[in-house]
Amino acid sequence: MITPEEKTVIYEAAVAGNNNRAGLAAIRGEDGVRRLSPEETAEADRLIASLREKGIFLVTVLSEDYPEALRFASDPPLLLYGMGRRELLKARKFCIVGSRITPPWAEKVGRRLSEELSERFAIVTGFAEGGDAAAVAGAMPSGNLIVVLPCGIDSCYPAAHASLKERVLASKGLILSEYGPETATAKWAFPQRNRILAGLSEGVLVLSAGRKSGALITAGRALDCGRDVFALPYNVGISQGEGCNGLIKAGAYLVTSSADIFAVYGIETKEREEAAPEGDEGRILTYLRENGETHVAALAEALQLRIFETSALLSSLEIKGLVTKSGGNKYAALS
Repeated sequence: MITPEEKTVIYEAAVAGNNNRAGLAAIRGEDGVRRLSPEETAEADRLIASLREKGIFLVTVLSEDYPEALRFASDPPLLLYGMGRRELLKARKFCIVGSRITPPWAEKVGRRLSEELSERFAIVTGFAEGGDAAAVAGAMPSGNLIVVLPCGIDSCYPAAHASLKERVLASKGLILSEYGPETATAKWAFPQRNRILAGLSEGVLVLSAGRKSGALITAGRALDCGRDVFALPYNVGISQGEGCNGLIKAGAYLVTSSADIFAVYGIETKEREEAAPEGDEGRILTYLRENGETHVAALAEALQLRIFETSALLSSLEIKGLVTKSGGNKYAALS
């Protein structure tokens, strides 16, 4: 049941277009939240009914399930449009983001971390390629996933992810936006969206970020809100990781496993026991862990193996999720 006060918020935010602090000032009267006129109430009711027909619900800053963390973040929206599992608004939330150009090894690590973290948190992320897509893929099987759009729910950015949006909803995830359903994406909407990603979450993990990256904007918003910031470490000279290493140097938590994040929040987890590879597979994995990303030919020479044997062993390790192939026939360890 939507209260008269909530209808005032809906009218100002959606109909009048003041989904910000200006709208907050507009809804306040001398005796609290102002009452709408009969004409304004009718307009708000028409909007609510039309959205319900599309399966879209509205969460106002006065709603019981408006996320408390977001309420006290920087410039919170007065109104959120949602589709999917509304109960996730009350769940603990953790954000995972990364740049569109994310190395394959970081994507695989991101998927694994997202999957493991989704056991205790609803994972908050966007819909971009790279780091965001890895977070979506990891959390989707659990359904503990919140995707925040820089456009309306009827739109999709990137357009190629329209089917992915349906899969998120089918998996019992939640899609949120502060924009009306048919609003197209604008360049300025991305940093605006990023404040919601950070504001909703207890912490933010950056999987990849160059010197200039939207993921760094999200991390900055998180710091503004007093949230924890985490980052994957990168080898020196990897451009996609310069932002991550910079965050770590500035005091962000260095992350190599989900246990690093759970520990910050006092969450106890059981170590996942996995059989260590033996023989030549074990030698290859040890070498990659100690020396970093290596070309298959250099790896074969270092371990005195034939190249075709090395390639077969690497393929086996890749299937097991222990190594990943990057550009130029190079491989890196994932754990």
